[in-house]
Amino acid sequence: MQVQLKKGVMDMLVLALLTQDDRYGYEIVSKISEYIEISEGTIYPLFNRLKKEGYVETYLKESPSGPSRKYYHITESGIDAYNRMRYEWNEFSSIVNVLLKGVDINE
Repeated sequence: MQVQLKKGVMDMLVLALLTQDDRYGYEIVSKISEYIEISEGTIYPLFNRLKKEGYVETYLKESPSGPSRKYYHITESGIDAYNRMRYEWNEFSSIVNVLLKGVDINE
């Protein structure tokens, strides 16, 4: 179940981070990894899909410590998608919380 939950919210989490600032891939992976275990190998296909859907754009930016980095920038379409995802998540999690309220597995 945990794998499916992570899969279901990963797009939203990436877009959420990009609403704050443009970021490069490793930076996004590192930030999410502070809270949820993910690997770079699973997130790069997600970046490609978000780009195909028109939710993000990429550009290269020189790095002070090595080769240029590919940065991701959220588009207007991506912001709209993020807002829809966020709304659906809030509705869904509210319903789940209502159903779980008062349920104690130790009883």
